[in-house]
Amino acid sequence: MSDDKVQTLKVKRSSRLSGFYRQTPESRRTRLVESRWLAPEEAEACAGLGGFDEACADAMVENVIGLHGLPLGLALNFVVNGQDRLVPMSVEEPSIIAAASYAARLCAEGGGFSVSWDEPITTAQVQLLEVPVLANAEAVLRAHAAELLAEANAGMGAMCARGGGARELEVRVLDATTLVVHVHVDTRDAMGANLVNGLAERMAPRLAALSGGRVGLKILTNLADRRKVYVRATVPAAALVSEGFTEGEAVRDAILEAQSFAEMDPYRAVTHNKGVMNGVDAVLVACGNDWRAVEAGAHAYAARSGVYRPLTAWKKGPAGELVGLLEMPLATSTVGGAARTHPGVQRALKLARVTSAVDLAGVAAAAGLATNLAALKALSTEGIQKGHMALHARRVAAEAGAQGELVEIVAERLARERVYRPERAREILAEEVRRKGASR
Repeated sequence: MSDDKVQTLKVKRSSRLSGFYRQTPESRRTRLVESRWLAPEEAEACAGLGGFDEACADAMVENVIGLHGLPLGLALNFVVNGQDRLVPMSVEEPSIIAAASYAARLCAEGGGFSVSWDEPITTAQVQLLEVPVLANAEAVLRAHAAELLAEANAGMGAMCARGGGARELEVRVLDATTLVVHVHVDTRDAMGANLVNGLAERMAPRLAALSGGRVGLKILTNLADRRKVYVRATVPAAALVSEGFTEGEAVRDAILEAQSFAEMDPYRAVTHNKGVMNGVDAVLVACGNDWRAVEAGAHAYAARSGVYRPLTAWKKGPAGELVGLLEMPLATSTVGGAARTHPGVQRALKLARVTSAVDLAGVAAAAGLATNLAALKALSTEGIQKGHMALHARRVAAEAGAQGELVEIVAERLARERVYRPERAREILAEEVRRKGASR
């Protein structure tokens, strides 16, 4: 092993970067270099659009007329399976990144996030219509399963060489004349949509001939319930103490009441799960993944019992601690697509120290459990608006024309007054400009 590699292994990177939120973007990039999270050239490339240009965009989607940016921020304080991680998040809404960082710090008090996952299975569906005798067709398809899987893998040499490939064939009855065949494929570090869709189209004629039916749709399913991720976090009751709430046990119990509300009421459960997806989606957008597919699968999974339920479960532990669990399908990719073409996505994956698709799923799910916890704690104590509006004040200040340090000064006064109107922000800005001018 080279000296450089030995030195890299010795570096202990911390996700606790105190005062990070008070710094300018340029100072934050310098801090990441000093903390060994980024090389100097990588930090420099994060400025602006980070190398993402019209030529790159034009290769990604059609009818490009320009570029549309989102903020890229970092959630701090994450410890995932014992390792400090910075979590890149791209999102337009204030408070999400701050909330994730705050909740991750609470969870770090109990050891951080423990994450595990299923194998990265993506499932192809082939619909077979007008099947004359369902029982016979089922028996024939199952009898030929090994042969069909071998044929499938013969057309996926590169994927099989990487350790993936078709693993199982499943036959499901939908109605009196309709079957659907699922082919479960291990796609390794790819989400696998194009590969699996192509596989479904290739296999469809053979499946129709064996069943005696007519081919209907042939495409993957985004309900990736063979590709779930599992997250657990523990928060000591004492860590839940905050300004105005001196009894950690009382805060814990209020969070448990909020969890119970979501379990009883689908109207509440939807908003509860939106809190989960605040974190998950922001990570997936930053890392160039199909957040729409994950959203669809997550909500379908939440309703799998026939009643829409929360994706998380918060419980009281044996020592009185707050224990959170999250289980959800989460299909991610670290190869192909935006990871191949978008330089900002490539840097986000590197910054997060992502090692595989399932590792990315674990980081995203940990962020989802964190944003859910932050929302529940806020709702159960001071209310969701206090923290959210305090951060919203920065946006109002910027809209009023504040720049540099004046953004924070105007935002602080707006938050203190609990007035977030643009006209008030302009008044405060004018006062501060006059005051600064008079002091010179």
